[in-house]
Amino acid sequence: MTVRSREAIRLVLQISEREHGERLDKLIASRVTGMSRSFVQQLMKRGAILVNGEPCKPAQRVRYGDRLEVYLPPVEPPTDLEPEFLPIPVIYEDDDIIVFDKPPGIVTHPAPGHEHGTLVNALKAIRPDLQVQPSHRPGIVHRLDKDTSGLLVVAKTEAARLALLEQWQSRSVVKKYTALVHGVVEPDSGTIDAPISRDPIERTKMAVVSWGRPAITHFRVLERFRCATLLDVTIETGRTHQIRVHCAFIGHPVVGDSQYGGDRPFCVPVPRQFLHARYLRFVHPTTGQAIELETPLPYDLRTVLEALRHCEQEQARCRVRD
Repeated sequence: MTVRSREAIRLVLQISEREHGERLDKLIASRVTGMSRSFVQQLMKRGAILVNGEPCKPAQRVRYGDRLEVYLPPVEPPTDLEPEFLPIPVIYEDDDIIVFDKPPGIVTHPAPGHEHGTLVNALKAIRPDLQVQPSHRPGIVHRLDKDTSGLLVVAKTEAARLALLEQWQSRSVVKKYTALVHGVVEPDSGTIDAPISRDPIERTKMAVVSWGRPAITHFRVLERFRCATLLDVTIETGRTHQIRVHCAFIGHPVVGDSQYGGDRPFCVPVPRQFLHARYLRFVHPTTGQAIELETPLPYDLRTVLEALRHCEQEQARCRVRD
């Protein structure tokens, strides 16, 4: 692929003041969902990434106002998925469905820059005889972002896939998440009803815009800290990045979310965006019985909470001594 290839997908990114001085390959990998730094570096070698119209290098530092052009090769779904055994726990399985507890750092299905190491590759390894559409992401009816952990349902038959898709599209599935957001959320509970679509300026991001698709997020405060709030979040709709976009929209971005402003300095180390898909309730596609599944907060996020609580206790002791 060359820069002027007619088949290439062109993305234009504008560097914000907050991003000034960041390393170029790292920045692009964080801004373009599903793209790894190694893939970004490959594109640079091919001349498929330009800064202000000029070729660039991975270690180059960006400046406020820079204009980036990224030319992606057209997506060609793989015809033969490579089986890969990955440590992805299965928490429920029967003849029709399989439910994973997806760890962070794993993409749901292959995409440019992530052709391997995905949940679909793992599915192919443990269930090699699975024959479900579409062929490049068999049985997938919903997705989780790479750095979001939690419950993900996969259909094992075509009938199950269609039945599950209908439930997801009709909004009858109950989906609950645990999220830690910046700042102190004042109401104990609330609803964010704001339409979401592709960001008109930064096309790799989503945004609240008047012409967007309806998106509804409910939240309930579980615990407040001096610098953050732990939320129980339920989504009625399933728009791309919905929780992350809505939380940023109300001024409380998800802690650790580099794409939507949650990567600001924080009082304790955060390994990734603090978002976990903890609960699902849906109707079994064959038996008609209600299926309820829940998975606890993973170790990396529990560690963040424990550190936060320790900081709160230390600050309380200091106030008492003073």
